Amino acid sequence: MSGKDYVEKDYYKVLGVPSDASATEIKKTYRKLAREFHPDANKGDTKAEDRFKDISEAYDVLSDDKRRKEYDEARTLFANGGYRSGGPGGGNYSFDFGDLFTGSQGGGQGGGGIGDVFGGLFNRGGRQPQPRRGADVETEVTLSFEEAVDGATVPLRMTSQAACRTCSGTGAKAGTTPRVCPTCVGAGTVSRGQGAFALSEPCRDCRGRGMIVDDPCADCHGSGRASSARTMQVRIPAGVQDAQRIRLKGKGAQGERGGQSGDLYVTVHVDAHPVFGRKADNLTVTVPVSFPEAALGGTIEVPTLNGPSVKLKLPPGSANGLTLRARGKGATRKDGTRGDLLVTVEVAVPQHVTGDALTALEQYREATASDDPRAALFKAAKGA
Repeated sequence: MSGKDYVEKDYYKVLGVPSDASATEIKKTYRKLAREFHPDANKGDTKAEDRFKDISEAYDVLSDDKRRKEYDEARTLFANGGYRSGGPGGGNYSFDFGDLFTGSQGGGQGGGGIGDVFGGLFNRGGRQPQPRRGADVETEVTLSFEEAVDGATVPLRMTSQAACRTCSGTGAKAGTTPRVCPTCVGAGTVSRGQGAFALSEPCRDCRGRGMIVDDPCADCHGSGRASSARTMQVRIPAGVQDAQRIRLKGKGAQGERGGQSGDLYVTVHVDAHPVFGRKADNLTVTVPVSFPEAALGGTIEVPTLNGPSVKLKLPPGSANGLTLRARGKGATRKDGTRGDLLVTVEVAVPQHVTGDALTALEQYREATASDDPRAALFKAAKGA
């Protein structure tokens, strides 16, 4: 912005308030003008839209005490025709607009110059594009039953967006550079006045990047992003269950301009096991027992998933479907402890009985003929 342009930017005049107007007066006037010239109330009226932009820009500066002070000081310098008071001696010294914008002043005075003031007011040129967080990535993995119970480290090959290698993420063709978006001045967002409020939204001209590419990279077409395949070793925690979704923070797509990476979400599928099942943190297994074992009781041996077998006491008269518990032989929990192994008893009925076994069973049936196991059932049915 030149000195002449700056003088013509009279924000007090834009709002129609005196230069000594209070913050309350400025705010009240802005609200009134914003309602009058808002684009939603003036469909298709470009003059009203331009007026609204000027009003919003003026209020953006004058509503901030620090920026208003800088603005007033800069206006005073230009209004004095390029002269200002000197040091303790009260003498004057002159400088031209070039001095103002480069920060070089007569008399050997150091300082930032009016260019720094403009940088504070409008953030032009020195405003850097904001970092942008990388996208989240979804993937799936299939584990064996044992891996799900005990945990496993598995390789995952993923394809996500990352900085284009050809242009190093600039989006510009080799030998060229992007330029700062003039609409958002590199911020990637623009503010829209809504009465007393200002809403920020992504800049449409640069699509939120803050930069505009005039000569785009042939590989990423100016986006600065390209698909990148990578393989990483991912630790799946012990005790994970089928269809569970795991979040790995910071393992997703890379961020832009120093922004943090997105997250990786892994949906886990678990293969079935031919012997064991799963109920929450407990494993399940069905163990057949013979009729004499069920009737007389005893000790039975039960297999475990990843360890030696265990022996459990089977009580006499055990019915089919009885569940026994082997503590600490189940799946691993988050705290490192293990669930239990639930053992379901299945009484095995022989298909063919001959010889002494047949004789013994017939004698047993005759001895227990008066003890009908279904008598209670019929009695309850008749009573109902």
